[in-house]
Amino acid sequence: MKTKIAIVTGASAGIGRATAIRLAKEFTGIVLVARQGNELEKTAAEINAIGTETLLIPADLRLVESVDQVISQTTEKFGRIDALVNVAGAVPQIHLFDMTDEQWNDGAEMKLHGARRLAIKAWPFLKESNGSIVFISGNSAESPKPGFAAVATINAAICALSKAFAEQGIIDGVQVNTVLPGPVMSNRRIGFLEKWSKANNLSMEEAKQQFLQEAHIGRYGKPEEVADLIAYMLSPGAKWLIGTAIRIDGGEIKGI
Repeated sequence: MKTKIAIVTGASAGIGRATAIRLAKEFTGIVLVARQGNELEKTAAEINAIGTETLLIPADLRLVESVDQVISQTTEKFGRIDALVNVAGAVPQIHLFDMTDEQWNDGAEMKLHGARRLAIKAWPFLKESNGSIVFISGNSAESPKPGFAAVATINAAICALSKAFAEQGIIDGVQVNTVLPGPVMSNRRIGFLEKWSKANNLSMEEAKQQFLQEAHIGRYGKPEEVADLIAYMLSPGAKWLIGTAIRIDGGEIKGI
């Protein structure tokens, strides 16, 4: 098998973890990046069981030096980069009038600027390999609400940023796309539902069901379903897929 190396950020849990494990079937090496080193080891154990090599890099991508660390360690070990999947970043869901500048900036530093810096640093290697980038945004980019204004704003910015990278990628031979997941059941979703249930005086189970009803969807998504989409977007059969933003949300966003 030809050597192919993918970097996956946010690989300790949720969509990032599922994506890293899924890509281990297609790539010879997976670079796992997240702040939680212990959780990265659990992801690596599953990947190693498949027979794919891993490199674990505990890093806080809000820091410029961490981005440099990810690229230098990856290229020192593997000598190449074929794919970058930017998943890392959790923006707090706080009402528009209650969120502080510090909270806004912290959310943007990780999810937007961390991904931007990493894409720029990885670009020369992706250009050399005719590689691909997938940015993870969220369907809130298409339906902003006061209760999660920062999430929606930063997700929308990621879509715009990805479009700009994609335009440059047509020139440089780097494929760039975006995925906009909806309500995927993960630790992050559970944390949201716990707060939502308390705010609405509901049990956890009642909150889960009421959210589905209000969102008009049949069920929550699975991280593995998003991972399958990302794997397709990085496959040879999807090479003409450029500059697009694909929603995977069970039909939550009703607009065209």
